[in-house]
Amino acid sequence: MKVLVTDPIPDEAIERMRSEGLEVDVKTGISEEELVSIIPEYDALVVRSGTKVTRRVIEAAKNLKIVGRAGVGVDNIDIQAATEHGIVVVNAPGGNSVSTAEHTLALIFSAVRKIPQAHKSVREGRWERKKFIGRELRGKTIGVIGLGKVGFEVAKRAKALEMNVLAYDPYISEERAKEIGAKLVELKEVLKNSDIVTIHVPKTKETEKLISHENISIMKDGAYLINCARGGIVDERALYEALKDGKLAGAALDVYEKEPPDVSNPLFSLDNLVTTPHLGASTKEAQISVGMIIADEIINMARGLPVRNAVNLPRIDVREYEYIMPYLMLAEKMGKLAASKLKAVGDVKITFRGKLAGYRTEFVTRALLKGLLEGIVSNVNLVSALPVAKERGIAVEETRGDVKNYESLLEAEVSDGERSMSIAGTCFGKEYRILRIDRYKVDFVPEGHYIISLHEDKPGVIGRVGTLFGKHNINIAGMDVGRYGEKGGVQLMLLLVDDPPSKEVLKQMVELDGIIDAVYVHL
Repeated sequence: MKVLVTDPIPDEAIERMRSEGLEVDVKTGISEEELVSIIPEYDALVVRSGTKVTRRVIEAAKNLKIVGRAGVGVDNIDIQAATEHGIVVVNAPGGNSVSTAEHTLALIFSAVRKIPQAHKSVREGRWERKKFIGRELRGKTIGVIGLGKVGFEVAKRAKALEMNVLAYDPYISEERAKEIGAKLVELKEVLKNSDIVTIHVPKTKETEKLISHENISIMKDGAYLINCARGGIVDERALYEALKDGKLAGAALDVYEKEPPDVSNPLFSLDNLVTTPHLGASTKEAQISVGMIIADEIINMARGLPVRNAVNLPRIDVREYEYIMPYLMLAEKMGKLAASKLKAVGDVKITFRGKLAGYRTEFVTRALLKGLLEGIVSNVNLVSALPVAKERGIAVEETRGDVKNYESLLEAEVSDGERSMSIAGTCFGKEYRILRIDRYKVDFVPEGHYIISLHEDKPGVIGRVGTLFGKHNINIAGMDVGRYGEKGGVQLMLLLVDDPPSKEVLKQMVELDGIIDAVYVHL
């Protein structure tokens, strides 16, 4: 896999990718024209906030499979265009959460204790102690807008400072808020009752200009406003008027509507505003952390493993990810197996049983579809699998149920319009196994070159197959015969071979006495 890095990331992350056999080119500071001209030869692109990954760039990227943003925000990446082209976009949430939370606290202290102003005064030869009387944080109420990774860390530290914590986040459960002693309330209640309001939400259509004239008017007189999230969430004109008129005692900004901001911005004329140049994630530890997270995501992609932090795929909790990852691998193998036996892909029914049924399983469904469609559609992946299935009119049904004898069971039934195939499997830790194909009980690890055959259950059939393969110097490494019912009838044979058979060998196999059909699949 060829990786292009166009914004500075730590050397440790680059070396991590190279140590895993990836070819990494570092070309920082290039223009969009240059990027468009060279991107076709790369499989992965790593950026920070400097590079703009536009639709034009994405449409020129013929081999691109993944874009990694070494940070949280993905404002500089056209997510819609990437999704349309089946390109996974990943970021590094959590990698800089502590750094941003600590910077938020630093800005709070700076604003309420007027530290930058006092510093400037002393440096200019003045000693104005009465002018810079501040406020204690103990006993004050902090309102946290957005209780995600950064907001959670801020709230946790605020509790350590003996502050009362109110939080607004419609996507967080009360149980999660209670973990750090925060009380979940509506936005208006946060604004109305907080001495300090701090923002930790992404910039979206819903959050743009969230802190408006109207919402600032709800805030306590003499309150403080902190923004270490994204510029544009705070209406800077409204903030200027509130600070100038004394509605707010002070504010601190690390992000701005335009970055870098215009020096003529009227906010910068105010003494009760603290400003920093987007430093929330600017610690050595955070930079290494986000770089290594992205490096590992790209390595996973190169290995054919699922990624964890895709922004154009459903988010998944770390503990869930660890449990369902083997099932993603199993599902993809099941899809490949079904595709090898069927003429086409029609309806798909996937059933999650046992413990697996309690998890978010969309990734597993996508993995099954990926396996089904790989032989039909080029470059299909977890991002594009579901849209491609919809485009082709493939009906996908998900059901859930209980299971006996296993902790979890994954079942898939695929139809091509004329016939259907049913497969079931489970995982034991990280090991995945297929346990049933149609009505036949089997037990094998779906890895390697397999020949799947139906045969008459009578003496000599397996011997004739062995003789044929020996004649063509194909070693049989393993065999699993799935028997249904009593002896006789039609049974299933799985052959694990060291090398793939030619079409001629498969043809000769089917011509043997007792062999009904045979297909090859690489799992």
